[in-house]
Amino acid sequence: MALSPAKSLRWEVFPGMAVPRVYCASALVAGRLYVLGGCGEGGTLLDSAEVLDLESQSWCRLPPLPTARAGASAVALGDQLVVLGGMDAQQNPLASVEVYHPDEGKWERKAGLGQASMGIAALERDGKVYALGGMGADTSPQALVRVYEPVKNQWLSLASMPTPRYGAASFLRGNKIYVLGGRQGKLPVTALEAFDLEVKSWTRYPCIPSRRAFSSCAATERAFFSLGGLQQPGPHNFYSRPHFVSTVEEYDTEQGVWLKPTWGSRMREKRADFVAGCLGGRVIVAGGLGNQPSPLESVESYNHVKRRWEALAPLPTPRCSCTPLQTPNMLFLIGGVSQGPSTAVEALCLRESV
Repeated sequence: MALSPAKSLRWEVFPGMAVPRVYCASALVAGRLYVLGGCGEGGTLLDSAEVLDLESQSWCRLPPLPTARAGASAVALGDQLVVLGGMDAQQNPLASVEVYHPDEGKWERKAGLGQASMGIAALERDGKVYALGGMGADTSPQALVRVYEPVKNQWLSLASMPTPRYGAASFLRGNKIYVLGGRQGKLPVTALEAFDLEVKSWTRYPCIPSRRAFSSCAATERAFFSLGGLQQPGPHNFYSRPHFVSTVEEYDTEQGVWLKPTWGSRMREKRADFVAGCLGGRVIVAGGLGNQPSPLESVESYNHVKRRWEALAPLPTPRCSCTPLQTPNMLFLIGGVSQGPSTAVEALCLRESV
């Protein structure tokens, strides 16, 4: 796999959002970045929605969400935007699903999920929305797999995940949806599983070797990565309290194994609650929390040829708990927390012409 030079990665700083927010949902539709709901100053639940035109770099306020929500999922479906799940002001999960029609400038309520869920892993494939897992009304993790068919305006149930969880990372590779990590209450999940969209069944793969809270996941064409996080004390841990780690665990999809880590393959900085993604064949990590009182500004990229991390230009606005959004050539960090909820929208951009 070709590896882009580190100098081809540059930060682009967009004008800030009108409303500072964390735990918002976002999606990119036709060159426009939609930012929806979340928590504002003082933990206020937001129904506000705004959209950034990437070309003109101008923001526009949208009609508010019919249901204020945080921790929701958003998916681009053709030229429309689907928002599903999340939690309400009483911190109860939501089953409601709403669609925004840009051509009409209005929201429409659609068929609900059936069971309320927050922290859903959601993605689009062949004009359908797949919703995997979530946290239910009793705070228990769910193994639900649901698919939305827009023509019929209905959700259908598919084979459940072997491991119930919420807040997992999901990656589409060929005809399979891979689901990695996530949580069950306060416990991090180590399961790696894949759903075959043709035969509609699940396959389990070897688990992430170590269990870390607030870690992040990323994927390249040939590997999945579980990165950093907060290591909880355990019977074999030297430390007596939770501590940040620079752990990097890499699953080679061709060999079907987690590679033995080397000292050089560790991140340069210990971090948790950060954004991870992939640009130009490089795994990227940005921001988060580490062993200092304020959020991290450091950004690193993994050179898989040399199996080592290389420093990139720092995050223009250091913060944690950002909403990430990945495109082939851009990795967005939206909102998050610096001293309070942030208005910052920044993207690390791959410029192949460099």
